[in-house]
Amino acid sequence: MHTGKVHVALVASPGMGHLIPVLELGKRLVSHHGISATIFVVTMDASLSRSQLLKVSGITDDFLDVVLLPAVDISARVDKTIGILRQMAMMVHEALPSLRSAILAMEVQPIALIVDMFATEAFVVAEEFMMFKYVFVTTNAWFLALTVHGPNLDKEVDQDDHINNQKPIHIPGCEPVRFVDCYEQFLRRNKVYFRMGTEISTADGILVNSFYDLEPLTLAALHDTRKVGLAPKAPVYPIGPLVRPVELSLRGEVLRWLDMQPKESVLYVSFGSGGTLSAKQTIELAWGLENSQQRFIWVVRPPVENDSAATVFKSNSVNNDFLDYLPEGFLNRTCKNGLVVPKWAPQTEILSHPSIGGFLSHCGWNSSLESIVNGVPMIVWPLYAEQKMNATVLAEHIGVATRSKLLAPKGVVGRDAIAAMIRKIMVDKEGEAIRAKVKMLKSCAVKALSNGGSSYNALATVAEECKIGMQRRNAKTG
Repeated sequence: MHTGKVHVALVASPGMGHLIPVLELGKRLVSHHGISATIFVVTMDASLSRSQLLKVSGITDDFLDVVLLPAVDISARVDKTIGILRQMAMMVHEALPSLRSAILAMEVQPIALIVDMFATEAFVVAEEFMMFKYVFVTTNAWFLALTVHGPNLDKEVDQDDHINNQKPIHIPGCEPVRFVDCYEQFLRRNKVYFRMGTEISTADGILVNSFYDLEPLTLAALHDTRKVGLAPKAPVYPIGPLVRPVELSLRGEVLRWLDMQPKESVLYVSFGSGGTLSAKQTIELAWGLENSQQRFIWVVRPPVENDSAATVFKSNSVNNDFLDYLPEGFLNRTCKNGLVVPKWAPQTEILSHPSIGGFLSHCGWNSSLESIVNGVPMIVWPLYAEQKMNATVLAEHIGVATRSKLLAPKGVVGRDAIAAMIRKIMVDKEGEAIRAKVKMLKSCAVKALSNGGSSYNALATVAEECKIGMQRRNAKTG
């Protein structure tokens, strides 16, 4: 399979939010830069098959392979006190022996190992096989800046002063991170998170799923680390936006309904593969959608109390439990303007449809980039992980979204505020600048990924480094 081409290996940590951009990176290396690649997938789902992954990813190239590492089981060591970050780290740690064995068995040993940021512990395997070490940060550059500078801040910032006085976190050359937006694991001084920040800084290169026009200030700071004092010694390569392509053959009820709606008239509402709302918030959102008098598609899950990330590692089996939590008569009253879908919908295809005019989103970075590349303005509603930072990037740094001032981790956003945000993003004059900015960035994204564009050239540099490394290895062994 890999004969005659430079070969690299990629590692995706558990969860579709990490797997999809890693798959897209592998596809792009192969299709645009003459590299062969093997993607190793860490999973806890023993029922997941290679054929399922190939179908999801659309991989058809002979020079790209996907290998499912044996499923890891950490259930005996996990309880409610162990957060998502630590669970992912535990799964990656358990998968290292399988990764090591798989690389050892390869006919052509990879010249480089590219891991997502939650799998940096796999760098030890790269060092054993004398491979280049790259990390792929599947979120924004601002979060990368916080992460790599975090270990320094852990020593410099007094935790009690920071938490009690709620002072912003200052990152050299970047916008400060407000206390209310800060990543929860940073505030907790999570040892796993700070270890990842340290390990990222030891990489030979850092790839980030962003592009220059999206985050110019932060990327400038990450490129000029000696001047501004930011941590990573490795070069940073903005290679995004990498998103899952539209599957043209996918035509179901949702897309047929969209075909009948006017251009840019429909709000798409989804909180990602892992996000949930409380029962009270679900009711308020339903009333907000109805009162806005705008068309909508709403992907609904049964509510969960006090855990907005309750379904991150859970299956998305479809049932109609959500009907019990909607206001009485809601479906009948909104049947002409709205479509309610249980648990899952083809998001990439929906966001690319010309009838979509807005996206109410949990602002996971994959979803945010999908919205931007389709020129769709957003209402950002962060739930967990780094999503509050994403929301600030989108609404304040970039200006492609609106965000309610009432959004608080444990608060409930009322129906009137929700309806006002919907009208702003969809029809009000107040939202014109947001709608114009996201359409401009759609064009910038196309240019960045085109041959000769900034993201294309950044990934070409990484590919060239790998090719030179392979030539040197062959010279030594030949």
